[in-house]
Amino acid sequence: MNQLLTAGLILLCSPALAQKGEPPITPVTMRSGGEIEPERAALKIEHVELDVRIVPERRFLSGLAQLTLSTRIAQTRLLIDLDKNFEVSEIIIDGAVLKTGSWRNPDGRLVIDLPRPVAAGGRIVARIRYAGRPHEAVNAPWDDGIVWSSWQGKPWIATTAQGYGCDLFWPCLDFPAGEVPEIRLRITAPSGTKAIANGKLESVSPPVRGVGEWRWVAKNINPYLVAINIGPYGEIKGAYDSKFGNKVPLHLWHLTGKERQAQGLFAEFAPTLDFFESVIGPFPFADEKLGVVETPHMGMEHQTANAYGNDYKKDETGFDWLFQHELAHEWFGNQMTAANWDDFWLHEGYGQYMQPLYGQWREGEARYAAMMAHQRKFVLNGKPLVSGKVRTSDDVYQAERGGPGQDIYYKGAWVLHTLRYLIGDKPFFDATRRLVYGRPDPKPGNFKPRFTSTPEFEQLMNAAGGRDLTWFFDIYLREATLPELIETRTGDTLNLQWKTPRTAPFPLPVEIAVNGETRKLAMAGGSETIRVPASAHVVIDPMARILRRSAAIEAMQRR
Repeated sequence: MNQLLTAGLILLCSPALAQKGEPPITPVTMRSGGEIEPERAALKIEHVELDVRIVPERRFLSGLAQLTLSTRIAQTRLLIDLDKNFEVSEIIIDGAVLKTGSWRNPDGRLVIDLPRPVAAGGRIVARIRYAGRPHEAVNAPWDDGIVWSSWQGKPWIATTAQGYGCDLFWPCLDFPAGEVPEIRLRITAPSGTKAIANGKLESVSPPVRGVGEWRWVAKNINPYLVAINIGPYGEIKGAYDSKFGNKVPLHLWHLTGKERQAQGLFAEFAPTLDFFESVIGPFPFADEKLGVVETPHMGMEHQTANAYGNDYKKDETGFDWLFQHELAHEWFGNQMTAANWDDFWLHEGYGQYMQPLYGQWREGEARYAAMMAHQRKFVLNGKPLVSGKVRTSDDVYQAERGGPGQDIYYKGAWVLHTLRYLIGDKPFFDATRRLVYGRPDPKPGNFKPRFTSTPEFEQLMNAAGGRDLTWFFDIYLREATLPELIETRTGDTLNLQWKTPRTAPFPLPVEIAVNGETRKLAMAGGSETIRVPASAHVVIDPMARILRRSAAIEAMQRR
């Protein structure tokens, strides 16, 4: 998701937005991921045909979804996620029309009684016709739903679904492993607008009786990433010559009248891809597109159709942080997906870390240090980054629900920064590449999107670093409290001692500068004592490479 800004959450309480959030959704619909019933967990969607028509003047959505599913266990019913605000008018299972009463949806989980049992290893084709008013987001993308807006008298519409899930718009399996190998989308949009979605554009039909038809096909996509965007769009397109020998189609859909501003953003596409392909590896979806769509909300990493709502602003870095952040998720979140939302920090920590890394790649160490220092101010340490439990998206993303909240961004980025300092650039990026692609030598055509976890991340970093770093991960990932470095000077003696929760061992090396000369202390056993002249000027961690407790930042945060 887009970078979590402190002010963003305040907007949730704005009286001007109070009319949104309708129709209300149930806790089941609001829940995405978490513990999964064996019946749902055994299902896999193999293919989706999804026809959607949105009627802006009525704020209405009708759809027909054909799901081809396989099952690992015998099934007598199907459990499919779908918001109960949609009325299901027809269900056909393997060509047989079900009688009314063969399905029910009391709380946001569609229960379909199968006309005959399906054995383990069997397949089911379900056609579900549904219609209703979709839930309207209050403050997308910090919450989810459809966003109704307009531009120059034309409808301007977008969807977001990361927190609450795909069932806000279509019948799906609302958990990460519900990823779809292929989905074909047919979107009917009002005349004068374009319908932009994930994947490749197959065809466009000219408007008939005031509506046109857009057909897209996307592969290997997580269900929450499926997105619908409708608006009066102009298009800028081109192609990127990848350093891996292939070409990446580039598309930017912008609101009419904004072509000049959009050209400035489009100019960032190629250099940003240069960075990612040089540092991480090939763009994962080059056979489809790198797509960006202007939206009436801030942004979201919708695979190959990233939502963008930053109004083409650049900051002091000289680039658009939102575009860069959402593009980072094509690698960290879309190509590499956390199988359990408890590992959400792998998406957002890496996504956040890519902005300072890009600053370093463009301008050098000073820019990198400045950007890391800025991010450090937002590390809150309320809850551990990882709980070790199966959790929903909102259980992690929302601090008020006991999750780490914005720490998955800023603290996650700083953990990666400190880890890179500890093991070195080559091991760090080698392990990151394996995490993203599942192999050390990614090239177009030799990898597919994959699921990962914090334990795999730890194993890869241990292997690349050539040592067991459990002590590091235990403190930074599984504790909320940061390690504190205690400095004691007595005469010509300097002692440094790591203080950690439960006095856990923490042998993290520390650089010090003594009268401008830098040396590294091994801190074996978590402490070290050295001799320095009593008159010497000592600076601890002069390059700010270590995430540790800071009394100054804590005082700033209390203001």
